[in-house]
Amino acid sequence: MKIKTLVCSTLAASLLVGCASEKCERCEKDSDAKLMAEAKVSKETAQASALAKVPNGTVKDGELEKEKGKLIWSFDITTPDSKDIKEVAVDALTGDVIGVDTETPEDQAKEAAEDAAKKKEDKD
Repeated sequence: MKIKTLVCSTLAASLLVGCASEKCERCEKDSDAKLMAEAKVSKETAQASALAKVPNGTVKDGELEKEKGKLIWSFDITTPDSKDIKEVAVDALTGDVIGVDTETPEDQAKEAAEDAAKKKEDKD
């Protein structure tokens, strides 16, 4: 009897964990869709504005996010003559470039480690 209860409890716990992780993925997709609905400027338009700020740049990554309460398109742009990345923020409501920051390889490694730790924390 104890084995049957233990097996049932283990299966129920596994099912709950699986549902919770599926819900998290669904929530993330819903959140992305909500942000896209709020944006007035397309990714393509914002990307063109960002590239205008970084001559000879190539977009490595781009995402829509809320940062400090503001909806922005954030682009990581590389250039052939540098290992640094220019992070260009474009207001998703107006299309104005609101910031250009330089990330060194050390900054990039630190950010990657922080992202990995956050993903691990979210998973646990």
